[in-house]
Amino acid sequence: MNPDALISSVYVCALAAFLGYLVISRVPSLLHSPLMSTTNAISGISLVGSIVTAGAQHSRLSTFLGFLAVTCATINVVGGFWITERMLRFFHKPPAAKRKE
Repeated sequence: MNPDALISSVYVCALAAFLGYLVISRVPSLLHSPLMSTTNAISGISLVGSIVTAGAQHSRLSTFLGFLAVTCATINVVGGFWITERMLRFFHKPPAAKRKE
């Protein structure tokens, strides 16, 4: 990879991470569940892309980076669904206590 392309890629990645943090930090708590569901769908797409990258076997570096991407995307998807499920529990009413007669 040519150094100019590498620097551009690192710059775009850092800018995307910074802007993503700023956008997510300003989301009201009421919108977190729909936002997490959308984010999980996007993470699922990135997981499929990283699996394709890991399986292409262009070089050892691309296979390693693909494996790393699969690992990170999987952690992101599982964590996202876990957090979404946990947040949705806040909206469920507790079961009614059994009345003694």
